[in-house]
Amino acid sequence: MTSSPQPNTSPIPAPAQTLAAQAHLPPLRIVLAAPRGFCAGVDRAIQIVELALIKYGPPVYVRHEIVHNRFVVESLRAKGAVFVEELDEIPDTGQPVIFSAHGVAKSVPAAARLRNMFVLDATCPLVFKVHNEAARHYEQGHAILLIGHKGHPEVVGTLGQLPAGAIHLIETADEASTFVPTDPDRLAYVTQTTLSVDDTADIVAILKSRFPKIAGPAKEDICYATTNRQVSVKAIAGQIDALLVVGAPNSSNSLRLVEVAERNGCKKSFLVQRAADIPWNELGTLSSLGISAGASAPEQLVNEVVDAMRARYAVTIDIVTTAEENIAFNIPRELRDVVRPSGGGPGVAG
Repeated sequence: MTSSPQPNTSPIPAPAQTLAAQAHLPPLRIVLAAPRGFCAGVDRAIQIVELALIKYGPPVYVRHEIVHNRFVVESLRAKGAVFVEELDEIPDTGQPVIFSAHGVAKSVPAAARLRNMFVLDATCPLVFKVHNEAARHYEQGHAILLIGHKGHPEVVGTLGQLPAGAIHLIETADEASTFVPTDPDRLAYVTQTTLSVDDTADIVAILKSRFPKIAGPAKEDICYATTNRQVSVKAIAGQIDALLVVGAPNSSNSLRLVEVAERNGCKKSFLVQRAADIPWNELGTLSSLGISAGASAPEQLVNEVVDAMRARYAVTIDIVTTAEENIAFNIPRELRDVVRPSGGGPGVAG
């Protein structure tokens, strides 16, 4: 059994009565960026929690937010998931303990083993790829540079794959320009999976210019979904008055979409968690509006934003698609026999 990424479906068409009511409203062209929303890693992580709840019953413990989206977390909490930041918050139990999609330091599963915890690991396979690359470079005697954002759970997890001091964090181009290695001929780099593609390319270019022998990943570490969502926002940024990115303020890939829009010709770009957060005053007068969503945001929340626009505008919708996604990741073997009841989960669009 594999998880399947949330399809980038268009919002529910407006019913006839809504269209009639919109006749007196000002026109608004909504441009939906595609791909948007859930990626395969997020879909897999959510499924792991949902299927564990079906198979083992509540409570199911989850270390950190399973993905960075409040709506998803609250939906799972209502079903019986208990979210904690550290394992010592979990009582001695035979119930599942799930690690979030962002990955964890090696000390975390080690601590879980000491307590004989039943662990289901929802770490995204693309994050595991970065962990494995870092370990391989370390075994080959390289000092490792990690391009990423300090404090992000994924970065904390990657730093924790190796002994303290083995990985040096590089956050900016300035840091790449001033970093002084012990041996410039024995360097390698890896990256967080949810960075700005352009910013990361600039940092990598600086490192390669300064250290021609630096080793890197055979295939870039920024994940396909992060890249695809940034490309789709670039494609619409110059043709819209403003952009709304549906996502959480602690979602790295969502924040990057706001930045990408601003850098590519969109004068106003805002992050909203859902329709209630729409900054109507800042949006001002609109004739066109772009909408995208971070990789942790369900399509249901995009539909909610579109419906909020329909209450104020006579809306027409265009979809700009820059890539098709058909990637899926296997769920843990322990959950492959679970039969999901009809009705879906928190990521299913309404």
